[in-house]
Amino acid sequence: MSITRIAVTSERSTYAVTIGAGLLADVARRPDRYGLDGQRLVITCPPVWRHQRTRLDALVPEGQRPAILPDGERAKTLDNAARLYQACVAAHLDRSATIVAAGGGIVGDVGGFVAATYLRGVRLVQVPTTLLSQVDSAVGGKVGVNLPTGKNLVGAFHPPALVLCDTDVLTTLPPRQFRAGMFEVVKYGVIASRPLFDRIGRKLAAILSQHPSVLPKIVADCCRIKAHVVTIDERERGPRRALNFGHTIGHALEALTGYRRFLHGEAIGDGMLAAARLSVMRGTMAPSEEAELRDLLLRLGRRPRVSDLRATDALDVIARDKKVVAGRLHFVLARGLGAVEVVSDVTTGELREAMRAIGMRE
Repeated sequence: MSITRIAVTSERSTYAVTIGAGLLADVARRPDRYGLDGQRLVITCPPVWRHQRTRLDALVPEGQRPAILPDGERAKTLDNAARLYQACVAAHLDRSATIVAAGGGIVGDVGGFVAATYLRGVRLVQVPTTLLSQVDSAVGGKVGVNLPTGKNLVGAFHPPALVLCDTDVLTTLPPRQFRAGMFEVVKYGVIASRPLFDRIGRKLAAILSQHPSVLPKIVADCCRIKAHVVTIDERERGPRRALNFGHTIGHALEALTGYRRFLHGEAIGDGMLAAARLSVMRGTMAPSEEAELRDLLLRLGRRPRVSDLRATDALDVIARDKKVVAGRLHFVLARGLGAVEVVSDVTTGELREAMRAIGMRE
């Protein structure tokens, strides 16, 4: 088995993102090698436990059951975090314990938030089981929950002790879920690597079929970019904001539809198109590169409609976004394909025009 290890340096320590096909089988054989032989609680969700139980069962202590979080973005609530705290109490976790968050971005965010706050912080191991969580949300230490008024408004920075990315688990994902993760993969090409963007386009069929010669390398390349950004700016005071390309409008689309219509990556796809349009309007991106991005995203398949959503309502959501600092929105523009810049002077009129360009109503 070929394993790739990528180091991420946080304020507290350096941890490894470990990537490989069949990795969880190795963890099951040698849990002590991964620091998973002590007191712990596995947090997961119903579809992950249903499909991955044979891989995850070895991580659950004998005589214990995993704590099950409801599936979907709407599960990212303080109420569900409180239920998980009670599961920690029932499992008699102390400060030496490890919380294992085994699932997609929702499980990782909520499970990580519980790890950050239970007993003022316990060890966290992320076991991401979706493409989106493997390339993005499981790396970097951002954890949190949503409020009715917006996404990730309550949270913390709590770096994991370890991230375990077994690309074999992705074979059980519904095609829509896997394709949703691909929007974040494309994002990494846009913000940091034109060669990665081009390779995604050339190898898209092999990636979508999860060919073992292609997929682990794509995951590793995205994780390397994320690791570099997080290492130089863990708390998002500057360069890490680049990772939010497409997220300002994407998060607004999710909130406007009650987190029911879009998978996260799908919303980010529309958000990237709007950000690209604004970049062209500003003269930082060539129309031909915007067209390349649009064509690649079209090849990933249809996304939910936006034609019934109002730009005015989205602007209200954006005004409450956590990327607004001292009354100024930090917005990520593309400087072509492979680089971005963060600006804080985007106007309401520009945002309206960008949203109309992706089909939203006035």
